[in-house]
Amino acid sequence: MFFAYFCLRPSAADVLAPPQRLPLWLATLTRFLRYMALAAPVVLATGLSMLMSVGSQAAPTGWHAMFAIGVTMAVVYAYIHLGLLPKLRAHCAASAWPAAAQVLNSIRQLVALNLTLGVFAVVAAVSGH
Repeated sequence: MFFAYFCLRPSAADVLAPPQRLPLWLATLTRFLRYMALAAPVVLATGLSMLMSVGSQAAPTGWHAMFAIGVTMAVVYAYIHLGLLPKLRAHCAASAWPAAAQVLNSIRQLVALNLTLGVFAVVAAVSGH
């Protein structure tokens, strides 16, 4: 997410016009979100497994926070993948670049949210409490 947000996004905006940039983002997000469809359930299952291994009440607070953040991130991912990506695909297919850019901007904001949540999850994981 960091690479996409801080490296690819500004570079693509610098060198590509919307008719090239938006399909690039569609192709990139399509590939990335497919991998996330595999990773998100694994991450949630391992987090739940950690909590259950010691018992929910005995688990450190940071583990609970990490799991709650992971669930929130998974919901954001699902909304992007199932709600926004199809809209981006339809707008790109119709060459509706302003509408596609609006959807991509919504995705960008949610990626920023998930990136921030990911930092909080790491903090929760290493907090030890």
